[in-house]
Amino acid sequence: MVKILPGFVFAVLIAVAATFISSLQIVKETVNFSPLIIAILLGVLIGNVIKIPEILKPGIIFSLKKVLRIAIVFLGFRLTFQNVIDVGIEGLIVDTIMLVSTFLFGVWVARRFFGLEPEMSYLIASGSSICGASAVLATAPVVRAEMHHAAMAVATVTIFGTIAMFLYPVVYKFFGNHLGFDEILYGIWTGATVHEVAQVVAAGFAVSDIAGNTATISKLTKVMMLAPLLIALSFYLAKKSSIHGAGISLRDIPIPYFVFGFIAMVGVNSMHIVPQNVVHYINVVDGFLLTVAMGAMGLETNINKIKGVGMKPIYAAALIFVFLFVVGIISLKVVHSIFG
Repeated sequence: MVKILPGFVFAVLIAVAATFISSLQIVKETVNFSPLIIAILLGVLIGNVIKIPEILKPGIIFSLKKVLRIAIVFLGFRLTFQNVIDVGIEGLIVDTIMLVSTFLFGVWVARRFFGLEPEMSYLIASGSSICGASAVLATAPVVRAEMHHAAMAVATVTIFGTIAMFLYPVVYKFFGNHLGFDEILYGIWTGATVHEVAQVVAAGFAVSDIAGNTATISKLTKVMMLAPLLIALSFYLAKKSSIHGAGISLRDIPIPYFVFGFIAMVGVNSMHIVPQNVVHYINVVDGFLLTVAMGAMGLETNINKIKGVGMKPIYAAALIFVFLFVVGIISLKVVHSIFG
């Protein structure tokens, strides 16, 4: 405990600074970055400008691994199983189609067209297909990715999620009628295809309260799918790494057990046994813990390694963004024609 304290406190201080900066009016009115994004930027800046003392290393690693897993578990308090019911069969089907198709397309594009490493490909694909930076952080330990891979993946979902946040309301305003979208359909489309929860909320409520509520529920339902995706990915990677079709034992599979904790917390929240004011504070603390983990990730990120990766991840993420936008519209219109 004594060994991890200095580095943990350092990561906490970065998280505090990031939370303060994100709350500034000028930041809200311009880039509108979440504390998660600002924390990783601060961490990268500090970690590459000064040499991090060895005494801080254990606490930084602790923040990056243990604190991250705890935070992912308590993300479950942002969801209930009722959310899945509320979004309806249309939203659930569109969410599922977009998650699976975007993840597979993202990995394929990153590997086939740009020759990116498998780990980077999985991270960009998961961040784009599920819930941005949180999905990248959750996927990184499963695929055993290096920190510069995770940092670059977070950068891609931040760039294109921010573009989507401003673009989607404009598209609805000028082309919504041509697309046959009402506020509910726009909300489902936004929740199923925009990267981060915060970006979905912004893009949804920019149109109306109905669009915002629908978009938020659609997105949170999709976030719940993070758990089965990580488990499936764990089994796939274990099978892929087995030699000559040898049998795979459970211990060979890097099952992200924290995911089961995530599902359990969704269940607890669904039963409404925890008072809402307590749930609110749990979510506030959980968001801060995620920010601490992001700060630690930034500190562990070597910017020279990111430079070595080049622009290929950005190009791959750009194609995935176009895929999300176009295929999201097509999928929603097809599903709505069947179930609407």
